[in-house]
Amino acid sequence: MIAHDSPKRFDRIVAIFIQLQSKRVIKAQELAERFGVSLRTIYRDIKTLEASGVPIYSEAGIGYSLIDGYRLPPVMFTQEEATSFVAAEKLMQKFTDKTIREHFASAMYKVRAVLRNHDKDWVADIESKVIVKPTQKKFNDDVPHALSTLFESIARRTQVDLLYEALEANQPTARTIEPVGVFHQENFWYVIAYCHLRNDYRQFRIDRIKQIRQTETPFSLKHQPLDFYLQNKEQKPTTRVRIRVNAIIAKYLKWERHYHGFVKEERIQDQVELTFEVQDLQHGFARWYIMFGDKAEILEPPQLKVHVKELLEQQLQQLTDNK
Repeated sequence: MIAHDSPKRFDRIVAIFIQLQSKRVIKAQELAERFGVSLRTIYRDIKTLEASGVPIYSEAGIGYSLIDGYRLPPVMFTQEEATSFVAAEKLMQKFTDKTIREHFASAMYKVRAVLRNHDKDWVADIESKVIVKPTQKKFNDDVPHALSTLFESIARRTQVDLLYEALEANQPTARTIEPVGVFHQENFWYVIAYCHLRNDYRQFRIDRIKQIRQTETPFSLKHQPLDFYLQNKEQKPTTRVRIRVNAIIAKYLKWERHYHGFVKEERIQDQVELTFEVQDLQHGFARWYIMFGDKAEILEPPQLKVHVKELLEQQLQQLTDNK
């Protein structure tokens, strides 16, 4: 039956088949969005697979799944797909912890095993010419399994014990948390979790974890998806900030300005006016501004000038005391 369909539809049906193997259950709407077709088209494609002998189980309102134990023979990757593994492996080596890197390296051996010989040579030639150099240290070397432990906790829904050192704390504190989700932002990994010490949801930077231990204690609460907490974080009260910066300096701020609530920029001759909606004016933004303040001007709000002045006076006093 498939042989009479167009090549485009044939490719889509094969991709649907592979997708069904990748997840326990998949919804028709999810397939329709991925392939950019209507639900009716997906229903027709599923029927084509069934007519071809593929045992698909469906349940209204739930989705489709393959009968347990049914698997497609080993998949042959295209040369373009094989090339994408190079980038993925390089990023995994630098942006994940030691335990996850080891698991990924093991998985890559299995992937390489099914590549055709000329594709293996292709990948080997490219990978020697790709280097990833992160600008920040992302993990505490004493806790090489922090990220993988958090992944396991999220999957198992079990609590984690931490020894965590906050930015302005004098010493680490013991925490028991229920991880909701992990995200990467501005060169660092973070976990949002319910903290039993604070009885509230908190955000923890993973490189500040000094110790971590997986427990067998199940979550005590039912948590919302990660996006819910990230959106709530973004909805905290903000202060509108406008600064004017030398155009040459402004180019070097593009990497960090989004972390501070960047909204827009406007070029005015040899100056650039930057607008922000800032959550942490006193400590976060004021400290960042000092880095380039000799080439900038604060337009609003007036209290930002006060915060910057206080920080500079503190620094000057420390320099004076240390003579």
